[in-house]
Amino acid sequence: MLEKRIEVIMKKDNKKVIYWLLTGCVLIFIMVIVGGITRLTHSGLSMSNYKLISGTIPPLNDMEWQAAFDLYKQYPEYQKLNNHFTLQDFKDIYFWEWLHRVIGRFIGLVFFLPFLYFLVTKQLSKPTLKKSIILLFLGGFQGFLGWYMVKSGLVNNPDVSHYRLAAHLTTAFITFAYTFWVALDLIFPHRKEIIKSFRTLVRFGLAILIIQIIYGAFVAGLDAGFIHNHWPMMNEGQFMHETVYIEQNPVYKNFIEGKSGVQFVHRILAYIVVFMVFLIWKKSRNLELTAYQQRAIQALILLVGLQFVLGVFTILLQVPVWLGVVHQIGAFFLLSAMTFTLHRFSK
Repeated sequence: MLEKRIEVIMKKDNKKVIYWLLTGCVLIFIMVIVGGITRLTHSGLSMSNYKLISGTIPPLNDMEWQAAFDLYKQYPEYQKLNNHFTLQDFKDIYFWEWLHRVIGRFIGLVFFLPFLYFLVTKQLSKPTLKKSIILLFLGGFQGFLGWYMVKSGLVNNPDVSHYRLAAHLTTAFITFAYTFWVALDLIFPHRKEIIKSFRTLVRFGLAILIIQIIYGAFVAGLDAGFIHNHWPMMNEGQFMHETVYIEQNPVYKNFIEGKSGVQFVHRILAYIVVFMVFLIWKKSRNLELTAYQQRAIQALILLVGLQFVLGVFTILLQVPVWLGVVHQIGAFFLLSAMTFTLHRFSK
């Protein structure tokens, strides 16, 4: 009976559905890269209005470009930071924000239109249908968070809220991880015996990694990577510099709103993530692993080491755009490896 049920589900959730989900993963990956470039080039506030349909077409002539530039001049970023900008300077930052939004709309279509097709042709099993609806919600929520984040930078302070930036970036990572997880459910439909204690360990590692991603967004949102450009110590040879706990009042705010405090937490979490992956690897050596489980653990070890080194050099070199983007890509691949590892030890 169970075998028949699995066979029916597999017929419904065919390769086309898997390819659809994996295509979504790739597009979210591209979206995160472009989003990182947009943030690091300070391009995110260049488009100060939000037009869902007409906003996909950039200015096409000198008159339209001048009108867009004049609109930009009405907002604090130009008035307080970029009043030296020429029209060409404006075009340079406009491109990245425009591309970021266009990719977002494209992802919406790539998720929604095939979903309708699979729904009408009854190619989705009930479990996959429910998961797909959650994915559509996450995508819509991500778009809302993008607008909500930009809105925070169009008022008195010409910079987006680091809380909203973190929500926007973390939701993108979670949407990717969940899309990848749903695809893995279809690629590996047969359940196997699981070791609950080890699964719990990997879950904890994933939770720590997500918190680290949130703090990475805090560092980006507060421009906290441009200070204490030393490693392993912070400024003046101190492991925990005094500015970590004196920038904000009360003290706890230093660790969520202070530049030094947020960078310090990000550093400490990096060590914890490395330790968690080492612990996962060490515990796995006592288990009889499948080929996929072995590859997952190996990928984790490789990627966490690479990401740690990237983080160190990002600090030492004061966040050059290319390295900041590569560091964000590293986080993306590390999350992918952790998600795959958890899946292979969960089902």
